[in-house]
Amino acid sequence: MRSISRVTGVSINTVTKLLVDAGNACAAFHHEAVRNVKAKSVQCDEIWSFNYRKASNLRHASAAPIGSGDVWTWTGIDADSKLIISWHVGDRHHVAAMEFIGDLKARLANKVQLSTDGHKAYLSAVEELDFDTDYAMLIKVFGKEGSVLGSAGRYSPPVVVGTKVQNVRGNPDPRYVNTSYAERQNLTMRMQMRRFTRLTNGFSKKMENHCHALALYFVWYNFIKTHKAHRMTPAMAAGITDKLMDMSDIVSMIEAEEKALPKKRGPYRKKAA
Repeated sequence: MRSISRVTGVSINTVTKLLVDAGNACAAFHHEAVRNVKAKSVQCDEIWSFNYRKASNLRHASAAPIGSGDVWTWTGIDADSKLIISWHVGDRHHVAAMEFIGDLKARLANKVQLSTDGHKAYLSAVEELDFDTDYAMLIKVFGKEGSVLGSAGRYSPPVVVGTKVQNVRGNPDPRYVNTSYAERQNLTMRMQMRRFTRLTNGFSKKMENHCHALALYFVWYNFIKTHKAHRMTPAMAAGITDKLMDMSDIVSMIEAEEKALPKKRGPYRKKAA
């Protein structure tokens, strides 16, 4: 954001306000546009980032704002169209899983096959919400730390030595029990958003701005970015729209959102007699 401020010659506050306005407009647009999605297979995953400081360093922070620490972004992607159907920002616990799965369920038009990793929060959320789906977990088996097949370094995950499928609900087709598209989407997020890049000072300092950046990203990914496999946007491939949007459409959303807001009134002044 500061580099944008330097390049454009405007105040950092102006850039921040534009991010907030774009985030609000994009969040409202996604909420209304991504509905009644017809899909066959949906994959879910969560990606880690942090706000202000990592959770392990919060004890040294004297005035950490609300929302500081580890932040997880939950995503549900249509395996065919690559559309991000639902996303949620929060922690990695049961309540966040309930909100995410509940929103995902509300946006689908038909029964789907659901695939996740072995995170137990998915299991409890699907059961409590009575999600009518063919659901299976793909559980990864990792090598032991310190072994030849273990972690290659401090920031490298252990090597996956195998997987096992656990059927949870319905009759899931083993051919579609997969989380590869969701995990590849996590890489796209880290490549496209500086806030998700590891070992830099580009991490989010304010939770609200982190969410605004994500709202902007998901509208760009769903409605503007052309997917190479489909040669169209994920939203077009999913049949949500037949229009190829560009960034000018987001500018129009911001302007429309500003016009819809009530105008602030100035101080009351009594007219002179």
